[in-house]
Amino acid sequence: MTHDGRRLRGSRSREAILERAVSLASVEGLEGLSLGRLAAATGTSKSGFFAHWNGKEQLQLDAVEWARRQWREQVVGPALRAPAGVRRLFALHESRLRFYADGVLPGGCFFFTVQAEFDDRPGAVRDRVAEVMREWVKYVQWQVEQAMALGELAEDVDAAQLSYEIDALGQVAVVHSHLLAGSDALVRARRAVLQRLRALCPDPSLLPED
Repeated sequence: MTHDGRRLRGSRSREAILERAVSLASVEGLEGLSLGRLAAATGTSKSGFFAHWNGKEQLQLDAVEWARRQWREQVVGPALRAPAGVRRLFALHESRLRFYADGVLPGGCFFFTVQAEFDDRPGAVRDRVAEVMREWVKYVQWQVEQAMALGELAEDVDAAQLSYEIDALGQVAVVHSHLLAGSDALVRARRAVLQRLRALCPDPSLLPED
């Protein structure tokens, strides 16, 4: 029982550190993370901290995985409640924008920040960030293809192009909502995708009018 209790406390400590790391990295990037700063911010001793990680790169990789899990739980998960097809595709975009609007992360989006940070830096962290981003884009494209297979998007839709456009509108909303137009950027990003999908959907009544 004592051993199990220690393991549980250790797991909770690790999760708390990763949660804080992802939050900070959404603003400052992964390179801005300091092991000592994170230890202090989470009330973890340095010896306890190094029990989880033996170096900064492993912490960065684990933060990427934590952020990926957070995205799946808080963005992808809620969208799955919508019916498969064009409604689920739009729900996925709305869920993403809601994640930003709710201020889950102070910088808006962990992956937007770190992909810009590591796009020209070879190494394990860059490779993992790229892999997660490809996974996301392919998932959006798969949702487009599902909608096409169900006859809810026109059969001549370029699935790769449409998924690229949806993702691009989500990304630009992060920057504009923080730097320029506030919540109006999220409204416009939602409307832009909605109008695009309604124009491509044989039965626009499946989607909201506005």
